[in-house]
Amino acid sequence: MHIHRIGRTAVAALGVAAGVISTTAAAADGFDLDRVIAAAKNEKPITIYDSTGKIVEMAENFSAKYGLKATGMKVSANSQLEMIIREAQADNVQGDVVLITDAPAALAQLLPEEFVQSYLPEDMAAKIPAEFRNPLAISTNANVWAYNTEAYDECPVSNIWELTDPKWKGKVALVDPLTKSTYTDWFNQMEAHGDDKVAAAYKAHFGQDLQTEEKSASAAWIKALAENAPLATDGDDPVAEAVGAPGQKAPFFGLLSSAKFRDNEAKGYKLGICKDLDPWVGWTYVKLGLIASKTASPNAARLFVHYILTEEGIAPQMKDGKLPTNTDIKMPADEPSGLMAVSDRLFGYDSSTGLSDFDRREEWQDFWRANYSK
Repeated sequence: MHIHRIGRTAVAALGVAAGVISTTAAAADGFDLDRVIAAAKNEKPITIYDSTGKIVEMAENFSAKYGLKATGMKVSANSQLEMIIREAQADNVQGDVVLITDAPAALAQLLPEEFVQSYLPEDMAAKIPAEFRNPLAISTNANVWAYNTEAYDECPVSNIWELTDPKWKGKVALVDPLTKSTYTDWFNQMEAHGDDKVAAAYKAHFGQDLQTEEKSASAAWIKALAENAPLATDGDDPVAEAVGAPGQKAPFFGLLSSAKFRDNEAKGYKLGICKDLDPWVGWTYVKLGLIASKTASPNAARLFVHYILTEEGIAPQMKDGKLPTNTDIKMPADEPSGLMAVSDRLFGYDSSTGLSDFDRREEWQDFWRANYSK
């Protein structure tokens, strides 16, 4: 059983490193659950950082299952980064396990300095696709395009380029890319891995090839969207309300976390996924599961990572539309968004260009800011 250290070279060549390192961990007989549990019982209690409040329930479930003390703390991704670095530098680790959605920052700032380490339990290796093994991603989170099912019988938009038309001027809602880095990461991912599909969608909508002075089809679409005066909010809740609140004659069309579809029951919203949108119904980003290198409780930390790769462990987050990377786990039938029905039409995150996502965040923010029209 090993915690894999990832140096600067390996991080830069992440796609290659994933295959090499995960192969060495693939032997299931290298993992002895009972031995890890026994060792963990001799260690101090652990604390887990995560950006969702569901971590409190998950830690409580873990504690009850194994008779170990674990505390879940809701900490934003930005705060996690600062806390992890300061704790490591001060030799005063408080967060033993870190579940972080800012993969690019982890790749650029945490892993190279070995503040944290990526650990893949050997008996789980074959169940986790290669692209999620190193660093270990425990789940993928989705942002999807949504409409108001009370106002429309079906999704009123069939192509992302429609959102740049005058008809949708001032009527598209999304989280402000200046406040949430996963959005600028998405811009960069789209340009790196999906630009041909953005260009094809342009031709499908306008009937001619895209001619642009921008560096890519993705940049041209992002610019056109920004110029069409979208409602840029400080979070997913205002987007959910603008799109899904009942009683609207002309509701917004929006991009938001799949977790917000629980508001259909909780608040009476009328959110529906735009299931046939060309070229994607939404996009994903990953949540990494990492262990503090200086934890005083390495076995308890490893046991928790193993636990959240199981259906029992990740279940509280699956209810919010978080897709586990363990391919043996199936989403619950009552998951509110219906995400699984369109999961193959999501634009998936590719960690191989995670460092580029991090390096170009400011560039994409400046690009959005320069073109944004209120």
